[in-house]
Amino acid sequence: MSPLHEVPAGSVPPRGLPDHLPQGEQLLWQGSPVAWQLARHAFHLPKIAVYFAILLAWRIGGALADGATVIVALHGAIPLTVLTILGLGVVGAIAWLSARTTVYSITTKRIVLRCGIALPLSVNIPFRMIASAGLKPAGDGSGDIAVKLPAGQRIAYLSLWPHVRPWRVTSPEPALRCVPDAANVANILAQGLVAASGGKGVAVSGVGTMPIDTGHAAPGVGAAA
Repeated sequence: MSPLHEVPAGSVPPRGLPDHLPQGEQLLWQGSPVAWQLARHAFHLPKIAVYFAILLAWRIGGALADGATVIVALHGAIPLTVLTILGLGVVGAIAWLSARTTVYSITTKRIVLRCGIALPLSVNIPFRMIASAGLKPAGDGSGDIAVKLPAGQRIAYLSLWPHVRPWRVTSPEPALRCVPDAANVANILAQGLVAASGGKGVAVSGVGTMPIDTGHAAPGVGAAA
């Protein structure tokens, strides 16, 4: 069974999980993306704002160069200004809704990503399917934790976006995007991987990019936990 499946309509699973945890499995951590950081890093809201600012400056500057007065130039830029506000508002709202409807969970056996604004999806990533993982911290303590799947295991990039490591389109890496206190979450994941592997094959580096080499995943492992 594929690790990506739609939550059955009408079901009421526990928060962030597709179903009740099986006996012997425990929840280690649960959280959601920081909305502003998700808007910044996944939806690139500041870059979009800069793009529109350049267009506005070009529009006003062009009108002034053609001999228009400042008032006329500003008046002529009103439609583009309205479009800019609407565009940034829509992108920001989508990012906020994405963060609000996303729940990441780490259990003693797997990572669960529950996401989707209109159509909730649940992605189960058993620890045995994780070949390695890495932390990319941000300045405010939040950060991304991406996991690399072994050869032969793949999840469609567009189906998972934005909960995926950026620009890894050919070999998508599911990611916990913009989680708060990311270093602590990475440590929880590392400890879970250590326990799941019997204390073997996990190495965690220091500050900065944190590779977590599990050393126990193998190609062809089933996706369902």
